[in-house]
Amino acid sequence: MHAIGVVLIQLSKVRTPIILVNFKTYSEATGRNALKLAKAGEKINRETDVCVGIAPQYVDIAPIVQAVSIPVFAQHIDPVTHGSFTGHVLPESVKEAGAVGTLINHSEKRLKLADIDAAITRAQEAGLVSVVCSNNSAVSAAVAALKPEMVAVEPPELIGTGIPVSKAKPEVVSNTVDLVKRVNPKVVILCGAGITVGEDVAAALRLGTQGVLVASGIVKAKDPYKALSDFAQAIIKT
Repeated sequence: MHAIGVVLIQLSKVRTPIILVNFKTYSEATGRNALKLAKAGEKINRETDVCVGIAPQYVDIAPIVQAVSIPVFAQHIDPVTHGSFTGHVLPESVKEAGAVGTLINHSEKRLKLADIDAAITRAQEAGLVSVVCSNNSAVSAAVAALKPEMVAVEPPELIGTGIPVSKAKPEVVSNTVDLVKRVNPKVVILCGAGITVGEDVAAALRLGTQGVLVASGIVKAKDPYKALSDFAQAIIKT
């Protein structure tokens, strides 16, 4: 099957609105804990029909894919092909492990624009949905022109603070939605940084996004299942 066709099939598995949880390298989301968190996400998906996606560490992708039926993303890929690239993350390996997509250009794994472009191309060649992170409206629009499937706007100064971008800097979100849709009306827009409660998710959706990219707000919550449920209920009510 043509790579673009594979991407469309993968994208069909990723419904919006979506809660995409980045596991990072938190101890609460590593190994057995990662599997436990993935199962909580699957339970919420089953109970509410709200799409929950997860981005675990590379070594946890395969065992999680074998255990749950929700969309699994890699946290990064490198724009490389089969060959002499020791230490790099090959897109085809991520796909073979069972992931449906990948984050690209997270604020903790920044890339140059040319490398973002190459990574999107390689992701699509491997049949992966690309979720490109950006830090402001202008960068989001520039990234949208490269035709990824999703763009996630996350001002880095708010990441992990508990201060949601949808409230602290709502103009960043609304301007991003406006600019990105002008450049590429097909791209899905997510909102990240500081999202910790359901009302943050609702605020993001009201500003025109189609989901959220979250990490510590779920992973480090006292009860991740309850936190995810709060997010999902906010989506249902909005």
